[in-house]
Amino acid sequence: MTETVLNTALAVAEACADAARRTVIPHFRTSLRADAKSDDSPVTVADRAAEKVMRTILEEALPDHAILGEESGMSGHKGNWLWVLDPIDGTRAFLTGRPTFGTLISLFHKGRPVLGLIDQPLTGERWIGVAGQETRFVSDRLPGKIGTRLCPELKEAELSCTSPEIMTPSHTPRFTNLQKHVRRTSWGGDCYAYGLLALGQIDVIAECTMNPWDWGALVPVIEGAGGSITDWQGQPLSLESDGTVLACGNPALLPEIVSHLSHL
Repeated sequence: MTETVLNTALAVAEACADAARRTVIPHFRTSLRADAKSDDSPVTVADRAAEKVMRTILEEALPDHAILGEESGMSGHKGNWLWVLDPIDGTRAFLTGRPTFGTLISLFHKGRPVLGLIDQPLTGERWIGVAGQETRFVSDRLPGKIGTRLCPELKEAELSCTSPEIMTPSHTPRFTNLQKHVRRTSWGGDCYAYGLLALGQIDVIAECTMNPWDWGALVPVIEGAGGSITDWQGQPLSLESDGTVLACGNPALLPEIVSHLSHL
């Protein structure tokens, strides 16, 4: 992995995010029809159009890199470099007019995310994570400073999850057990919640049934802000992970959190 490749990739990733913004914004709070995918999750013309425009940019700029997108699957030659795209993470929020969705763009090198970008088109907020570097937060309207909150004790922690419905029957009691040991739980947010964790507003996020396009961009952002992001066993996320994701602002609390999530 070379610095030159990452610098080029970052410029391309930002171009993709800019293009996705232009594509998505005109569809927000309109009478948009949603189709149900095989897993019953919604998809719209905005999702498909945003992924298409990002794929076009990537194919032209970096033709040797493979692409995995939520809407169109895998394309390109498999090698060391893989782009993973989620054009609208939080389509339910998008459909109901809430600005807590986001575009997720990540670059994997040999199966590990080394670049991640969370972009909120409407608020103009953007989180940029590059392996080995401090995360950057770009916003010309809303305040925020990169740096996770070093919550000293789990009993003081703010826990977050997108929705109770994402939990499977086997995960629900484990999450419920974790809830007993934190200060409070808030629901909603999708990828936006992870951006808030990187700004020190949320302490812990625990979710499951996550795909690589859901978490790939989050890894460099959270780690570059001082936090940790693993599966529920505390292991690094990979393309072979089980779909559980645990983000923690204070990595020192990780063993305790894992122990609570392991309890049945």
